[in-house]
Amino acid sequence: MIVRWGLASLPEVLGALGSERPLLITSARWRDAELPVKRRFDGVRPHTEADSVRAAAAAAEDADGLVALGGGSAIDTAKAVSAERGLPIVSIPTTYSGAEWTPFFGVRDPAARVKRGGMGARTEGIVYDEELTLDLPPAPTGGTALNALAHCAEALYVPGATPELDAEALAGAALIARSLPAVLDDGHDRGERRALLEGAMHAGSALRAGMGLGHALAQALGGRYGLPHGTMNAVSLPPALRFNRDAAKPALERLGAALGGDAIARTEELARLAGARRLRDYDVPREDLPALAEATAARPAAKANPRPAPPESIVELLETIW
Repeated sequence: MIVRWGLASLPEVLGALGSERPLLITSARWRDAELPVKRRFDGVRPHTEADSVRAAAAAAEDADGLVALGGGSAIDTAKAVSAERGLPIVSIPTTYSGAEWTPFFGVRDPAARVKRGGMGARTEGIVYDEELTLDLPPAPTGGTALNALAHCAEALYVPGATPELDAEALAGAALIARSLPAVLDDGHDRGERRALLEGAMHAGSALRAGMGLGHALAQALGGRYGLPHGTMNAVSLPPALRFNRDAAKPALERLGAALGGDAIARTEELARLAGARRLRDYDVPREDLPALAEATAARPAAKANPRPAPPESIVELLETIW
């Protein structure tokens, strides 16, 4: 992975990948961004909806590379196109999702109310620039930062954990815990924005270990109701950590040391700061909880959890946050 800081480094990264005709994949918000990329697709939709992915793939027909500018939806759209077209991606993240680090992605089918996964994206370059995050509102700032924290937490206890990725996870968790309160207090503090982006960078690297129950819950909620993935991670991570308290005790002790206190209590504190509420506040019907539990249990991330998470256990967990 080629990682650089500052938008001025984008031509260097594209050159290193041999891309002379890249396609920019982004949303309407960034359609006029000053980048050395002429060909542009600005139809990215929240949750990487299938029809927008098809349109982006069509726009990339003659491209020799992709530049993804935006949050997780823009990057996942580019990853879906990359997997179909075999093109390398340079990601320029404007949130803290961490999607830029992994070859897997999710595409939402609104009619089926499910988000399906894919693999095979060529994520080969990343350009970070904290200037792009300065106007990110508090809700997506807090939500995507908790998504990054979930990457850190779960990387410590899923089967893909390694000493190298543990180090990334702990470095990311410490930076997120320190900088998120300051960023939510003053979103235009460049130093704290950069620190939070660095935390997300470490978290994204740690994400290569895999995901657990917290992410499975967030994915199922987003797929079924179209709710923001970051916010759903803020809602789902604390109960997932409580569920795994005994099965992942050493990992949670290390996480707590990085966060500066008890891992679960500190995560709950940061989730509240990020605006996490109860499921009923997001119009999730209580009668849907059994079906939501079934959908969660079927996801690969739930199956990688250190404690078995059958639907009946997940229903009980969902009741605690409904």
